[in-house]
Amino acid sequence: MRLLARFVVFAALGSCLLVPLAAPAAAPDHPKNWSAPATKIYAQKLADQIMAAHPELISVTFHGVPPGQTDVYTMFAGSYPDRIGNADDPDDIDISKKGITILDPRWHRTNDTVKKFVMMLPLRDASGENVGEIVIAYKNPQGSGKTEKDFFLASTQLRDGLMKKIATYAALFEPAR
Repeated sequence: MRLLARFVVFAALGSCLLVPLAAPAAAPDHPKNWSAPATKIYAQKLADQIMAAHPELISVTFHGVPPGQTDVYTMFAGSYPDRIGNADDPDDIDISKKGITILDPRWHRTNDTVKKFVMMLPLRDASGENVGEIVIAYKNPQGSGKTEKDFFLASTQLRDGLMKKIATYAALFEPAR
């Protein structure tokens, strides 16, 4: 009986050791293509301020090409620090390049467990120049009564209020003060 108990214990331990080898880790949905500097950048300070001032938000993120890079479209600041440096999706790149706006109500998405409304807008500097993208995700609980127009107006007002705080695109990457 003792021999059988030892066998069961060793078999269980052996199978635990083999499990990680049997199933390699899945590749991340968004591979990293940029690393943020060790010190907090100005864009991250803005993201933190926006989140503190707007309890109706789930998240805010800044996207674009970091200075000194070419065609490296990435999330460079936002309310999910673990996602900073994630490569941008094609729609993010279109917004940065073309200056279009996307209203995304996130209807019937199985991966989004929280009801939300996402606004994807061109980011503008103080001169009004499109310099990247800002993504703003709003809480949108069942029965909120908010319309696409409500989210559009709120997000453009938030984005336009940032303009005077962004002297240049490069300033977003300077150390926060």
